[in-house]
Amino acid sequence: MDRQLTLMAVHAHPDDECLSTGGVLARYAGEGIRTVLVTCTNGEQGDGPGGVKPGDPGHDDAKVAELRLSELRQSVQHLGIDHLELLGYRDSGMDGWDANKHPDAFTNVPLDVSAGRLAELMERYRPDVVVTYDETGGSGYNHPDHVQAHRITVAAVEATGIPAKFYYTAIPKSAIKRMVELMRESGTGIDFEPGDDFGTPDELVTTVVDVTPFIEHKFKALQSHASQGDSISLLQMPPEAQRAAFSHEAFTRVLSRVKTPDHEVDLFEGLRP
Repeated sequence: MDRQLTLMAVHAHPDDECLSTGGVLARYAGEGIRTVLVTCTNGEQGDGPGGVKPGDPGHDDAKVAELRLSELRQSVQHLGIDHLELLGYRDSGMDGWDANKHPDAFTNVPLDVSAGRLAELMERYRPDVVVTYDETGGSGYNHPDHVQAHRITVAAVEATGIPAKFYYTAIPKSAIKRMVELMRESGTGIDFEPGDDFGTPDELVTTVVDVTPFIEHKFKALQSHASQGDSISLLQMPPEAQRAAFSHEAFTRVLSRVKTPDHEVDLFEGLRP
């Protein structure tokens, strides 16, 4: 193979790149694989300076977007990502928020339009591997923008036929259980009670990539998104829980045009020279 292998990750908001794919983006960039991050929205419905929440007095959508995109660029540097592509759509907010009704919200953009723009990026970069969320927006998260990112990625993959392999991010239920146990054992008082529908059944997980050498890259990428308190709170977990959460990234393989084993430890299994 005389051309550079390419990984494309499609995410909904600035900061989404860190937890589920930060390790693989850093690892594969370090191996000389070209990495492309596509971020669909500008994150207007995130926290503003000082923790001001959307809908509260003083929350300025434009300033929040500017801040979050600046943080995203810092995160990209820490992860060694080669190319950042911004679709620039408006953050739709959580399900049920007034922001859902905004005509420019990502979820209200016609699918053929947004998927068409992503397809153009696939034509440009010719990714061998594409990663995004499952139909629930990522292990049961169900954020409207995450679900829409799933939809447009599926549509673009099907329309172009370019990727040799296509994956959904996954959070194995067994890993969630172990992390909760470690947090309780630590006695730090950090409370995390995932719902029954959160997480990916272990039997659906096909690929687990060891990213232990890149935990620090993920930490620094998360720290870049300092305006988002929910993300930064993850850095307050006990060290053992952090290692359990950050050392491996899991995926469900939904397409492979090359022969692969049932269980992989490498997204590029079957594609390397």
